[in-house]
Amino acid sequence: MRIHLKTLGCRLNEAEMETWSRDFQARGHAMTDSTEEADLLVVNTCAVTEEAVRKSRKLLGRSNRQNPNARLVVSGCYASLDPSATLEMEGVDLVVNNQDKERLVELVSQKLDLKVMPEAATEPDATGLLERGRQRAFIKVQDGCRYRCTFCIVTLARGEERSRSTEDVIAEINRLHCEGIQEVVLTGVHIGGYGSDIGSSIAELILQVLNKTDIPRLRIGSIEPWDLPDNFWSLFDNSRFMPHLHLPLQSGSDSVLRRMARRCRSSEYRQLVETARLRVPDINITTDIIVGFPGETEDEWRQTLDFVEEIGFGDLHIFTYSCRQGTKAASLPGALSQEIKRQRSQTLHRLTERLKRQTLGRYLNRTLPVLIEGGDEDGWRGYTPNYLRITAEGATGTELKNRIVEVLISGIDEVEQQLQGKVLTTVST
Repeated sequence: MRIHLKTLGCRLNEAEMETWSRDFQARGHAMTDSTEEADLLVVNTCAVTEEAVRKSRKLLGRSNRQNPNARLVVSGCYASLDPSATLEMEGVDLVVNNQDKERLVELVSQKLDLKVMPEAATEPDATGLLERGRQRAFIKVQDGCRYRCTFCIVTLARGEERSRSTEDVIAEINRLHCEGIQEVVLTGVHIGGYGSDIGSSIAELILQVLNKTDIPRLRIGSIEPWDLPDNFWSLFDNSRFMPHLHLPLQSGSDSVLRRMARRCRSSEYRQLVETARLRVPDINITTDIIVGFPGETEDEWRQTLDFVEEIGFGDLHIFTYSCRQGTKAASLPGALSQEIKRQRSQTLHRLTERLKRQTLGRYLNRTLPVLIEGGDEDGWRGYTPNYLRITAEGATGTELKNRIVEVLISGIDEVEQQLQGKVLTTVST
């Protein structure tokens, strides 16, 4: 069987897709980048916003039109919130809800009677990420969330918290490292809740990964600020744990944070960032902000702008609020007009660009190790340890992809908002 995978949404969806790809290939199936050539299409949907729902439905319809003869399997948050309606869509053969995602390949094989090639027919290393041009691997370590932020539908779609065993995570990372992967990112819906159901914690998991693997670079995905334990900062004493944290804020106004049912106030967030910068040199703090939450007054909006500037984030993910049926926020009064939300979003984007330039400017004339993820002799692309994008000139005739190299930072690309530099030496191969 030739199988084509599609995904929308978060890094967790990407991590799940990588797992499915490996599992399908382990059963003797072949992956294809072409929708038209596939015998089986698997779509991992998203429902974080109404726009994501629209895109998910559009993707399903387009997939069926492009290849009506292929079997179509749907999973993800959109499909899990309304599986019956999803199954009734034209061309859909099977819906796998989020609670069964770990068994998706098994369920598809059973219910759609996929014919499996003998094990000997599978090409060696066919499952390798590097073969598909991926230099960084996303590792799903948990699913589900115990909290109920009023704007979030994902907690309903993903269900209760479920953690992978530390042994499974370590085994996967060691296998990927043997295949040549240099960097992994631990991901989850509520990654800070890792271990609550198995007697562990995210800090303990990170420590075990650092102790029991030799992966050169380890990162974690978005983590709620209230989930960081007191002993968390000592983990950065190991230089393999990259100094970047994405800590969702959502608003700089405490009154808005209360309406969102967030568990961290601005003063607590400020103290957290101060501690992080004191304990971890060069740490890059990035965040999420929701613009135009119901009832957001001009004063509350100004509080957010002032707080964002005070913290000096390295980057922001900016989301314009859209009503999501099924959430508590959908029933809140004080909906803002699209024009006000648009204006506020543009203002915050301009501020973000200025703060990002300031962050990049602090690294001029410094030398940093960079994992090269793509490019060629005309310009290699990669990321610094604290997750700043960079392009670098390299020596002619030298292949640098998937190597960690020392780069002298020499400038800033104002258009692309990234660093520029020159490769000095190779640290690892």
